[in-house]
Amino acid sequence: MVHQYSSQARLSPSGDTEDIVALLAPRLAYFAGVARTEHVTRAAQEMQVPQSTLSRAMVRLEQDLGVDLFARIGRTVSLTPAGRTFLTSVERALAEIEKAADEVRADADPTTGKVAFGFLHTLGSETVPGLIRAFRADHPRVRFSLVQNYGEAMLERLRAGELDLCLTSPVPDAPDLVARRLDEQKLRLVVPADHRLATRRRIRLAEAADETFVTLEPGYGLRRITDDVCKEAGFKPRVAFEGEEAETLRGLVAAGLGVALLPPPAVPRPGVAELTVTAPRAVREIGVAWLDGHPDTPPVAAFKQFLLSRRGNLLPT
Repeated sequence: MVHQYSSQARLSPSGDTEDIVALLAPRLAYFAGVARTEHVTRAAQEMQVPQSTLSRAMVRLEQDLGVDLFARIGRTVSLTPAGRTFLTSVERALAEIEKAADEVRADADPTTGKVAFGFLHTLGSETVPGLIRAFRADHPRVRFSLVQNYGEAMLERLRAGELDLCLTSPVPDAPDLVARRLDEQKLRLVVPADHRLATRRRIRLAEAADETFVTLEPGYGLRRITDDVCKEAGFKPRVAFEGEEAETLRGLVAAGLGVALLPPPAVPRPGVAELTVTAPRAVREIGVAWLDGHPDTPPVAAFKQFLLSRRGNLLPT
């Protein structure tokens, strides 16, 4: 005799999605197992759960949905049309969960896992490739997801869980972050090759107080440092152009559109002269930051320790 189960649903069709998921999710694998075998006892044996637990779970699942998923004949069951429709989506959902589990396990693998690593644009051409090459000498199969951005944007992505670590400047001081200073980089005053100061090797920054500056946009760490160093030198820079990338600023300087405080280039740029700033001290600190209390996977922990071991020797000489 076919048993037709009916009851009032525990969840109304307008119930919150989060409530539905919380009730249904623990029973989906049980449902798929019973649907595959069409036998509660056999499914219980395969899944190594008591038959009574499995039977109760199926009854509760039908109650929560307010729909008969099985037609019952003795100890065997068969899917109703609603049950077959439900099974298609359940198998797809379980496959996605299994895929996601495989992915996160792979990312955490000590040998082949992944590190989501952010860094400043100015560190991308030479510093970061050199660091990764050195790290992979001992960890050749670790994978990297690389993100180049300015400091504040990287810290936002760190807080959002999109990055594991980032190299940034200035070194952040925030209660939710851990940051360690790794190195410092001297900034130079970059002037056009035909500029009145181009024949100089050294300069006090106050001597450039009347110059027009090209700088990064507000919000960039290097812009903040430029403003602070100029203030310490006794003036506020007159800014003619603002950009998002240091080498673009070098191009503007080469075109005669202003001067700039910039870190050394990876490759010498024609059309400019780069002067050592003797006063005030013009440097930017480079540090590594991560989210406080965030557990590290083995590959992230290994790369973090590698970066910390490069303290004072992070940047190419």
